[in-house]
Amino acid sequence: MRNAIFPTKGLIHSLIDPFLGIFIASTLILLWLSSLIVLLSIDVSQIPLIWIVPAVLGRAFLHTGIFITAHDAIHGTIFPQNRQINDFIGSLAARLYVLLPYKTLSEKHRLHHRFPSSEKDPDFCERGQNNPFFWYVKFMKEYLDGKQAWVLLIGMSIIFYSLLWGLHIPMINLILFWLLPLFLSSIQLFYFGIFLPHRRPKAGYTNRHCAKSSYYSIFWSFVTCYHFGYHWEHHEYPHLPWYKLPLAVRS
Repeated sequence: MRNAIFPTKGLIHSLIDPFLGIFIASTLILLWLSSLIVLLSIDVSQIPLIWIVPAVLGRAFLHTGIFITAHDAIHGTIFPQNRQINDFIGSLAARLYVLLPYKTLSEKHRLHHRFPSSEKDPDFCERGQNNPFFWYVKFMKEYLDGKQAWVLLIGMSIIFYSLLWGLHIPMINLILFWLLPLFLSSIQLFYFGIFLPHRRPKAGYTNRHCAKSSYYSIFWSFVTCYHFGYHWEHHEYPHLPWYKLPLAVRS
């Protein structure tokens, strides 16, 4: 059964909750930055492979968290009390993720919520809905179209070569701990946050959100995509930040 469970707010909860979004967003951004600085500075040749793999996956997970932060800011859930602060954090997260323009990202995401799984939905792929590869390519092209493709190409090139030649960061470190995690993160976001929730069932969609949830345990829901497997719940309660989506689920 799908339902919403909202705990009664006591005094402590009412004092802490307004700043919880900023705390969580700031923590994710700081973890992303600090892990990048540390991992770009290590000598990869001296690190066993058994540690490299979790480092890459951990970086990919933090990349996903940065995008989720930008996404929550679009819904105004980072700091609802002040939209300017909320949008500043969202814009910062979008730029850190892959130089995405926050305003454009916001406009496209609002279309996704207004016209889910339709030709007006920038996240949907009608012709390739049963082919995750085809859909992924279309999904990426939608957000890297026109001027944004040049912004990404030129901006990322400047950053990449500044780190490579200016700070003498080894190329293998840049690939392992920046580019590869970014690519893996895009797949994670697409597969668990778009493809699985919005592909059309054989019997057709059964709700106005054209979305379904993957009811993993809370642990695996967090690991797979910051609870965005609870996707019907996200569309039904878009005012809930990612860490509160489990509150909207009742088995």
